[in-house]
Amino acid sequence: MKLNKKHPLYQEDLQNILSLEGLKNIQGKSFLITGATGMVGVMLIDALMALGNVKVIAVGRNRKKAKNRLGEYFDNENFEFLSQDVCEPFSKNLNVDYIIPAASNTHPLAYSQYPIETIFINIKGAENALNLASACGATVIYTSTNEVYGNAVSDEDFTEDYNGRLNLSNARSCYNESKRTSEALCQSYIAERGVDVKIARLCRIFGPTMLETDSKASSQFIKKAINNEDIVLKSEGNQYFSYTYVADAVMGLLQVLLHGEIGIAYNVSSEKTNIHLKDFAQLCADYNHKKVIFDLPSAEESKGYSIAMKAILSNDRIKGIGFKPMYSMEDAIRRTIEILR
Repeated sequence: MKLNKKHPLYQEDLQNILSLEGLKNIQGKSFLITGATGMVGVMLIDALMALGNVKVIAVGRNRKKAKNRLGEYFDNENFEFLSQDVCEPFSKNLNVDYIIPAASNTHPLAYSQYPIETIFINIKGAENALNLASACGATVIYTSTNEVYGNAVSDEDFTEDYNGRLNLSNARSCYNESKRTSEALCQSYIAERGVDVKIARLCRIFGPTMLETDSKASSQFIKKAINNEDIVLKSEGNQYFSYTYVADAVMGLLQVLLHGEIGIAYNVSSEKTNIHLKDFAQLCADYNHKKVIFDLPSAEESKGYSIAMKAILSNDRIKGIGFKPMYSMEDAIRRTIEILR
Protein backbone atom coordinates (compact mmCIF):
# COMPACT_ATOMS: atom_id res chain seq x y z
CA MET A 1 0.00 0.00 0.00
CA LYS A 2 1.61 3.25 -1.11
CA LEU A 3 0.19 6.72 -1.61
CA ASN A 4 0.50 7.67 -5.28
CA LYS A 5 0.37 11.45 -5.27
CA LYS A 6 0.64 11.55 -9.05
CA HIS A 7 -2.55 9.52 -9.46
CA PRO A 8 -5.13 11.53 -11.45
CA LEU A 9 -7.72 11.11 -8.69
CA TYR A 10 -5.35 12.50 -6.06
CA GLN A 11 -4.46 15.42 -8.29
CA GLU A 12 -8.18 16.01 -8.82
CA ASP A 13 -8.69 16.04 -5.03
CA LEU A 14 -6.02 18.73 -4.71
CA GLN A 15 -7.63 20.80 -7.46
CA ASN A 16 -10.99 20.51 -5.71
CA ILE A 17 -9.40 21.89 -2.54
CA LEU A 18 -7.76 24.71 -4.49
CA SER A 19 -11.13 25.70 -5.95
CA LEU A 20 -12.13 27.13 -2.56
CA GLU A 21 -13.07 30.79 -2.77
CA GLY A 22 -10.65 33.08 -0.97
CA LEU A 23 -7.53 30.89 -0.99
CA LYS A 24 -5.57 33.64 -2.74
CA ASN A 25 -5.81 35.55 0.54
CA ILE A 26 -3.36 33.13 2.19
CA GLN A 27 -0.72 33.40 -0.53
CA GLY A 28 2.34 35.13 0.87
CA LYS A 29 1.49 33.76 4.33
CA SER A 30 3.35 31.23 6.49
CA PHE A 31 2.05 28.11 8.24
CA LEU A 32 3.34 25.92 11.05
CA ILE A 33 1.61 22.53 10.94
CA THR A 34 2.13 19.83 13.56
CA GLY A 35 1.17 16.25 12.81
CA ALA A 36 2.56 16.96 9.35
CA THR A 37 2.90 13.29 8.37
CA GLY A 38 -0.62 12.35 9.48
CA MET A 39 -3.68 11.81 7.31
CA VAL A 40 -4.88 15.41 7.39
CA GLY A 41 -1.42 16.95 7.60
CA VAL A 42 -0.13 15.38 4.38
CA MET A 43 -3.10 16.40 2.21
CA LEU A 44 -3.22 19.87 3.76
CA ILE A 45 0.47 20.43 3.04
CA ASP A 46 0.12 19.03 -0.49
CA ALA A 47 -2.71 21.49 -1.12
CA LEU A 48 -0.81 24.46 0.30
CA MET A 49 2.32 23.63 -1.69
CA ALA A 50 0.22 23.22 -4.84
CA LEU A 51 -1.36 26.63 -4.18
CA GLY A 52 2.09 28.19 -4.26
CA ASN A 53 3.61 31.26 -2.65
CA VAL A 54 2.94 29.79 0.80
CA LYS A 55 5.63 29.01 3.39
CA VAL A 56 5.11 25.74 5.26
CA ILE A 57 6.95 24.63 8.39
CA ALA A 58 6.07 20.97 8.84
CA VAL A 59 6.59 19.67 12.38
CA GLY A 60 7.22 16.02 13.18
CA ARG A 61 9.33 13.74 15.35
CA ASN A 62 10.69 11.51 12.60
CA ARG A 63 12.63 13.01 9.71
CA LYS A 64 12.78 9.68 7.84
CA LYS A 65 9.00 9.32 8.01
CA ALA A 66 8.59 12.93 6.89
CA LYS A 67 10.86 12.34 3.89
CA ASN A 68 8.78 9.33 2.96
CA ARG A 69 5.52 11.29 3.17
CA LEU A 70 6.63 14.79 2.10
CA GLY A 71 10.06 14.21 0.56
CA GLU A 72 9.28 16.01 -2.70
CA TYR A 73 9.31 19.33 -0.83
CA PHE A 74 12.57 19.04 1.11
CA ASP A 75 14.47 21.03 -1.53
CA ASN A 76 11.71 23.62 -1.93
CA GLU A 77 12.56 27.03 -0.50
CA ASN A 78 8.98 27.42 0.72
CA PHE A 79 9.12 24.25 2.81
CA GLU A 80 10.93 23.50 6.05
CA PHE A 81 10.83 20.35 8.15
CA LEU A 82 11.17 21.00 11.87
CA SER A 83 12.11 17.90 13.84
CA GLN A 84 10.45 18.43 17.21
CA ASP A 85 8.24 16.77 19.80
CA VAL A 86 5.11 18.92 20.14
CA CYS A 87 5.28 18.42 23.91
CA GLU A 88 8.35 20.69 23.90
CA PRO A 89 8.07 24.50 23.59
CA PHE A 90 8.73 26.06 20.20
CA SER A 91 11.65 28.40 19.63
CA LYS A 92 10.87 32.04 20.36
CA ASN A 93 12.49 32.89 17.01
CA LEU A 94 9.65 31.30 15.04
CA ASN A 95 7.34 33.77 13.35
CA VAL A 96 4.36 32.52 11.34
CA ASP A 97 0.90 33.70 10.31
CA TYR A 98 -1.07 30.49 10.97
CA ILE A 99 -0.58 27.55 13.32
CA ILE A 100 -2.50 24.31 12.79
CA PRO A 101 -1.86 21.86 15.65
CA ALA A 102 -2.85 18.52 14.10
CA ALA A 103 -0.52 16.17 16.01
CA SER A 104 -2.39 13.48 17.93
CA ASN A 105 -2.71 9.78 18.45
CA THR A 106 -5.88 9.05 16.49
CA HIS A 107 -6.43 5.31 16.43
CA PRO A 108 -7.61 2.67 18.95
CA LEU A 109 -4.34 0.79 19.53
CA ALA A 110 -2.60 4.04 20.46
CA TYR A 111 -5.37 4.87 22.95
CA SER A 112 -5.07 1.49 24.64
CA GLN A 113 -1.27 1.21 24.59
CA TYR A 114 -0.27 4.86 25.16
CA PRO A 115 -3.06 6.70 26.99
CA ILE A 116 -0.66 8.95 28.93
CA GLU A 117 1.19 9.93 25.75
CA THR A 118 -2.15 10.60 24.04
CA ILE A 119 -3.17 13.03 26.79
CA PHE A 120 0.09 14.96 26.77
CA ILE A 121 0.39 15.17 22.98
CA ASN A 122 -3.03 16.80 22.88
CA ILE A 123 -2.77 19.12 25.89
CA LYS A 124 0.93 20.06 25.74
CA GLY A 125 0.73 20.25 21.95
CA ALA A 126 -2.13 22.73 22.20
CA GLU A 127 -0.40 24.73 24.96
CA ASN A 128 2.85 25.07 23.01
CA ALA A 129 1.00 26.06 19.83
CA LEU A 130 -0.99 28.67 21.74
CA ASN A 131 2.12 30.05 23.45
CA LEU A 132 3.81 30.44 20.08
CA ALA A 133 0.73 32.16 18.68
CA SER A 134 0.67 34.49 21.68
CA ALA A 135 4.32 35.38 21.10
CA CYS A 136 4.21 35.96 17.33
CA GLY A 137 0.59 37.03 16.74
CA ALA A 138 -0.40 33.98 14.69
CA THR A 139 -3.94 32.71 14.23
CA VAL A 140 -4.50 29.13 15.48
CA ILE A 141 -6.85 26.74 13.71
CA TYR A 142 -7.29 24.08 16.37
CA THR A 143 -8.14 20.60 15.09
CA SER A 144 -10.57 19.12 17.59
CA THR A 145 -12.81 16.05 17.26
CA ASN A 146 -16.37 14.77 17.32
CA GLU A 147 -15.40 12.84 20.46
CA VAL A 148 -15.65 15.99 22.60
CA TYR A 149 -19.43 15.42 22.55
CA GLY A 150 -19.28 12.15 24.47
CA ASN A 151 -21.95 9.51 23.85
CA ALA A 152 -25.34 10.51 22.47
CA VAL A 153 -28.21 10.76 24.95
CA SER A 154 -30.85 11.24 22.24
CA ASP A 155 -31.35 10.77 18.51
CA GLU A 156 -30.42 14.37 17.78
CA ASP A 157 -27.40 15.21 15.64
CA PHE A 158 -24.51 16.81 17.48
CA THR A 159 -24.63 20.58 17.11
CA GLU A 160 -21.68 22.59 18.39
CA ASP A 161 -23.39 23.32 21.75
CA TYR A 162 -24.34 19.66 22.38
CA ASN A 163 -23.17 17.87 25.52
CA GLY A 164 -23.42 14.10 25.58
CA ARG A 165 -22.85 11.46 28.23
CA LEU A 166 -19.23 11.20 29.38
CA ASN A 167 -17.39 8.13 30.67
CA LEU A 168 -14.24 8.83 32.68
CA SER A 169 -13.92 5.39 34.25
CA ASN A 170 -11.39 3.96 31.78
CA ALA A 171 -8.23 4.98 29.96
CA ARG A 172 -10.09 5.20 26.62
CA SER A 173 -11.22 8.67 27.73
CA CYS A 174 -7.61 9.83 27.28
CA TYR A 175 -8.40 11.10 23.79
CA ASN A 176 -11.77 12.79 24.12
CA GLU A 177 -11.06 14.35 27.53
CA SER A 178 -7.68 15.75 26.47
CA LYS A 179 -9.32 17.24 23.38
CA ARG A 180 -12.05 18.83 25.54
CA THR A 181 -9.37 20.24 27.84
CA SER A 182 -7.44 21.56 24.84
CA GLU A 183 -10.55 23.36 23.59
CA ALA A 184 -10.96 24.93 27.04
CA LEU A 185 -7.31 25.98 26.83
CA CYS A 186 -8.00 27.64 23.46
CA GLN A 187 -10.89 29.61 24.93
CA SER A 188 -8.70 30.60 27.90
CA TYR A 189 -5.93 31.94 25.65
CA ILE A 190 -8.55 33.95 23.74
CA ALA A 191 -9.90 35.44 26.98
CA GLU A 192 -6.63 36.04 28.84
CA ARG A 193 -4.07 36.72 26.11
CA GLY A 194 -6.16 37.79 23.13
CA VAL A 195 -4.94 34.95 20.89
CA ASP A 196 -6.97 34.42 17.72
CA VAL A 197 -8.22 30.81 17.74
CA LYS A 198 -10.76 29.10 15.50
CA ILE A 199 -11.83 25.52 16.20
CA ALA A 200 -12.55 22.80 13.63
CA ARG A 201 -14.16 19.66 15.08
CA LEU A 202 -13.25 16.89 12.67
CA CYS A 203 -15.19 13.65 12.57
CA ARG A 204 -13.96 10.19 11.54
CA ILE A 205 -11.69 10.80 8.57
CA PHE A 206 -10.57 8.34 5.91
CA GLY A 207 -8.79 8.62 2.61
CA PRO A 208 -5.62 7.88 0.66
CA THR A 209 -3.28 9.74 3.04
CA MET A 210 -4.01 7.19 5.80
CA LEU A 211 -1.02 5.53 7.44
CA GLU A 212 -0.46 1.81 7.05
CA THR A 213 -0.27 1.53 10.85
CA ASP A 214 -3.75 3.06 11.29
CA SER A 215 -5.89 0.64 13.33
CA LYS A 216 -9.26 2.39 12.89
CA ALA A 217 -12.02 0.13 11.56
CA SER A 218 -12.41 2.18 8.38
CA SER A 219 -8.68 1.95 7.66
CA GLN A 220 -8.69 -1.80 8.21
CA PHE A 221 -11.61 -2.18 5.77
CA ILE A 222 -9.74 -0.16 3.14
CA LYS A 223 -6.51 -2.12 3.59
CA LYS A 224 -8.41 -5.37 3.10
CA ALA A 225 -10.04 -3.98 -0.05
CA ILE A 226 -6.66 -2.86 -1.43
CA ASN A 227 -5.36 -6.40 -0.88
CA ASN A 228 -8.47 -7.92 -2.53
CA GLU A 229 -9.45 -9.72 0.69
CA ASP A 230 -12.73 -10.26 2.52
CA ILE A 231 -13.58 -7.42 4.91
CA VAL A 232 -13.38 -8.25 8.62
CA LEU A 233 -15.92 -6.49 10.86
CA LYS A 234 -15.18 -6.80 14.58
CA SER A 235 -18.66 -5.90 15.83
CA GLU A 236 -22.25 -6.14 14.62
CA GLY A 237 -21.60 -2.90 12.78
CA ASN A 238 -24.70 -1.05 13.99
CA GLN A 239 -22.70 2.06 14.90
CA TYR A 240 -23.92 5.10 12.97
CA PHE A 241 -21.21 7.71 12.48
CA SER A 242 -20.27 10.81 10.54
CA TYR A 243 -17.28 10.06 8.33
CA THR A 244 -15.49 12.54 6.10
CA TYR A 245 -13.25 11.94 3.11
CA VAL A 246 -9.90 13.58 3.80
CA ALA A 247 -10.18 16.07 0.89
CA ASP A 248 -13.55 17.28 2.26
CA ALA A 249 -11.97 17.51 5.73
CA VAL A 250 -9.11 19.68 4.43
CA MET A 251 -11.60 21.88 2.58
CA GLY A 252 -13.57 22.28 5.81
CA LEU A 253 -10.44 23.13 7.77
CA LEU A 254 -9.46 25.79 5.25
CA GLN A 255 -13.03 27.14 5.21
CA VAL A 256 -12.79 27.66 8.98
CA LEU A 257 -9.41 29.35 8.53
CA LEU A 258 -10.71 31.70 5.84
CA HIS A 259 -14.20 32.49 7.08
CA GLY A 260 -14.62 31.19 10.64
CA GLU A 261 -15.08 33.43 13.66
CA ILE A 262 -12.65 33.70 16.56
CA GLY A 263 -13.63 31.46 19.48
CA ILE A 264 -16.27 29.57 17.52
CA ALA A 265 -16.23 25.80 16.94
CA TYR A 266 -17.34 24.31 13.61
CA ASN A 267 -18.27 20.70 12.94
CA VAL A 268 -16.46 19.51 9.82
CA SER A 269 -18.73 16.80 8.45
CA SER A 270 -20.69 15.78 5.39
CA GLU A 271 -24.22 14.39 5.29
CA LYS A 272 -23.12 12.52 2.15
CA THR A 273 -20.84 10.27 4.17
CA ASN A 274 -22.88 9.53 7.31
CA ILE A 275 -23.04 5.73 7.42
CA HIS A 276 -23.50 2.63 9.57
CA LEU A 277 -20.23 0.79 10.11
CA LYS A 278 -21.57 -2.43 8.55
CA ASP A 279 -22.53 -0.51 5.40
CA PHE A 280 -19.04 1.01 5.21
CA ALA A 281 -17.63 -2.52 5.41
CA GLN A 282 -20.05 -3.74 2.73
CA LEU A 283 -19.11 -0.96 0.30
CA CYS A 284 -15.45 -1.92 0.68
CA ALA A 285 -16.33 -5.58 0.11
CA ASP A 286 -18.50 -4.78 -2.92
CA TYR A 287 -15.58 -3.02 -4.62
CA ASN A 288 -13.89 -6.40 -5.18
CA HIS A 289 -17.01 -8.62 -4.99
CA LYS A 290 -15.86 -9.94 -1.61
CA LYS A 291 -17.67 -10.81 1.61
CA VAL A 292 -17.95 -9.18 5.03
CA ILE A 293 -16.77 -11.56 7.74
CA PHE A 294 -17.71 -10.98 11.38
CA ASP A 295 -14.97 -11.52 13.97
CA LEU A 296 -14.15 -10.57 17.56
CA PRO A 297 -11.55 -7.89 18.33
CA SER A 298 -8.50 -8.71 20.42
CA ALA A 299 -8.52 -7.67 24.07
CA GLU A 300 -5.99 -4.92 23.27
CA GLU A 301 -8.10 -3.60 20.38
CA SER A 302 -11.26 -3.59 22.50
CA LYS A 303 -9.67 -1.31 25.08
CA GLY A 304 -9.17 1.38 22.46
CA TYR A 305 -12.56 1.20 20.76
CA SER A 306 -15.14 3.91 21.26
CA ILE A 307 -18.30 2.68 22.96
CA ALA A 308 -20.41 5.25 21.10
CA MET A 309 -23.18 3.81 18.92
CA LYS A 310 -24.21 7.04 17.23
CA ALA A 311 -22.23 10.19 16.45
CA ILE A 312 -23.74 12.27 13.66
CA LEU A 313 -22.47 15.83 13.41
CA SER A 314 -24.67 18.66 12.21
CA ASN A 315 -22.82 20.76 9.65
CA ASP A 316 -25.29 23.65 9.48
CA ARG A 317 -22.86 26.11 11.06
CA ILE A 318 -19.95 25.42 8.73
CA LYS A 319 -22.27 25.43 5.73
CA GLY A 320 -23.25 28.91 6.88
CA ILE A 321 -19.69 30.09 6.14
CA GLY A 322 -19.65 28.48 2.70
CA PHE A 323 -18.55 24.86 3.20
CA LYS A 324 -19.84 22.54 0.46
CA PRO A 325 -18.74 18.89 0.88
CA MET A 326 -18.18 17.23 -2.48
CA TYR A 327 -17.79 13.47 -2.13
CA SER A 328 -20.30 10.62 -1.78
CA MET A 329 -19.30 7.63 0.33
CA GLU A 330 -19.11 5.33 -2.69
CA ASP A 331 -16.89 7.77 -4.60
CA ALA A 332 -14.66 8.44 -1.59
CA ILE A 333 -14.05 4.73 -0.95
CA ARG A 334 -13.36 4.11 -4.65
CA ARG A 335 -10.89 6.99 -4.82
CA THR A 336 -9.07 5.85 -1.69
CA ILE A 337 -8.62 2.28 -2.92
CA GLU A 338 -7.54 3.26 -6.42
CA ILE A 339 -5.04 5.90 -5.27
CA LEU A 340 -3.43 3.47 -2.80
CA ARG A 341 -3.25 0.46 -5.10
